[in-house]
Amino acid sequence: MAQDAAKLKSILSAAPVVPVIIHDDVSTARNLAEALVAGGLPNLEVTLRTPNALKVMEEMAKVEGAVVGSGTVRRKKDMKASRDAGCQFMVSPGAPIALLEAAEDISIPLLPGIASPTEAMAASLMGYTYLKFFPAEAMGGAPVLKAFASPLPDITFCPTGGIDIEKAKIYLGLSNVICVGGSWVIPADAITAGDFDRIESLARQAADLAA
Repeated sequence: MAQDAAKLKSILSAAPVVPVIIHDDVSTARNLAEALVAGGLPNLEVTLRTPNALKVMEEMAKVEGAVVGSGTVRRKKDMKASRDAGCQFMVSPGAPIALLEAAEDISIPLLPGIASPTEAMAASLMGYTYLKFFPAEAMGGAPVLKAFASPLPDITFCPTGGIDIEKAKIYLGLSNVICVGGSWVIPADAITAGDFDRIESLARQAADLAA
């Protein structure tokens, strides 16, 4: 099947920000997930960029209220591994046709990344109505995404890449944006220090953007 738009909409509309997580420490994975969920950000995109990413996902999936997804999904084996790790959604930096076709055999929805109208149209023709705009700031930011709204009215975006809390406010004000992805809620120094209270506070500030 094509993208399960209803399921993905339900997930992405739960909070204004999806934390983009690069984390390899399995022992602190649950602490991190608990802090983000307590702060009001239940959707957790764990990128497949570290050796223990799948184990981190499995630990985070044990946290009540957490909706764990995988990021940096680039091939079918990534999708199968994500599904087996208990993920509920997947995110890709791009949208090659072969990847979109492979996703039809996987039971969890894919949010593929696009950077141009042509890419967005190609994904739309395959049944995708929710797309990641990436890398958002490098590709022109909110003005570009705003320009997409009129010619591509049936596509909704989750911009990701170079976004902070102030830029998030601008993106979330666009009619074709359902949420944003960002890593600012998980500062590296806070992770190193084990300061999960700070991460919860940053998550709460991000969740308040929905107000």
